[in-house]
Amino acid sequence: MPIGPGEQDVRRLQLTGGATYTLSLPKPWISANNLASRDSIRIDWRSSGELMLSPLDESEERKTEIEINLGGLPIGALYDHLMGAYISGVQEIVIKSKTNLTRKTRNEIRRFLRSTRGFEIGEEDDSSTRLISLLNAGELPLSASLNRMYLLLSSLVRDIIESLQGADSELISDHDEREREVDGLQYLIERQVGSMLSSSQIVKSLGISRKQGVEYANLARSLERMMDHADQLARLTIDSESIPNLSAQKMPLSALPIWLDSIKTLMINLRERDTHQIENARNSLKTAQLELEKHEESLWSGRRKAAPLLFEDRLSESIRRLCAYARDFGEILLNMLAYDSIRRY
Repeated sequence: MPIGPGEQDVRRLQLTGGATYTLSLPKPWISANNLASRDSIRIDWRSSGELMLSPLDESEERKTEIEINLGGLPIGALYDHLMGAYISGVQEIVIKSKTNLTRKTRNEIRRFLRSTRGFEIGEEDDSSTRLISLLNAGELPLSASLNRMYLLLSSLVRDIIESLQGADSELISDHDEREREVDGLQYLIERQVGSMLSSSQIVKSLGISRKQGVEYANLARSLERMMDHADQLARLTIDSESIPNLSAQKMPLSALPIWLDSIKTLMINLRERDTHQIENARNSLKTAQLELEKHEESLWSGRRKAAPLLFEDRLSESIRRLCAYARDFGEILLNMLAYDSIRRY
């Protein structure tokens, strides 16, 4: 019985001419890829020892399309389905309705376009919209997106420190825009890594293995979670009617320079991969976490007013979570270091 996608088969090697080994290929696979006798096939020899076969003229991204019928969606679910389609790696998204698209639907489409990278409206009429990707998944290095995420995150934290020490809070008034940009870069990395899993050409274009790609996605997720807490710190700073006078040399503010130094070291070691530097940074973050926990436990033991105590407690908690996610970032780097060190026979 012929095999289909997702199924397995066992075939025997044959020795031809005393020096060449041949292997027959499943006919359904030949037909699905429009191949014929004497056509060329690319052989991708992976580091794991596996071979991946693909047509030689296969483009970097096969043109894929998904159709979203609004009549079959729960109310308010369009944005989530658009994001799912985006991360899955499709090149075109068609949104259709039996009636005219409402203003709310068009707002959700615009929100999706603001949250992602590379998609634009290709065609549009009263009852449908076609979104087209203009960005090739293999064009932008994952490390460039990670570095941009880091710069947005670290600059916001530095601006928060200045605001907490008396600078005008206008300095962090754009915190939500920076947070949205980090979200968009994380979604882009998720999309690229998803495309890597199905295309050896994109793997080649990005210059990293599939395993590394998955770890890059994990790193991006850690940075995005840190940005969530930096955004909370910015909101807390802006929304508070009066900010308590906190010393930069004492907890919780004294933990922020430790976090900044540690995350900078970890980002450098995305390239350098120095296990000692990574572990030192993670140990510094762990010490800061423990000190922040003790600080939070001690806050409510005195007779200070509730409002400044609550502000300081929330501030300390968000900084502690920044440290926790930065430690996760370092752990992922160690996982990547261990994987790269594996000797294969």
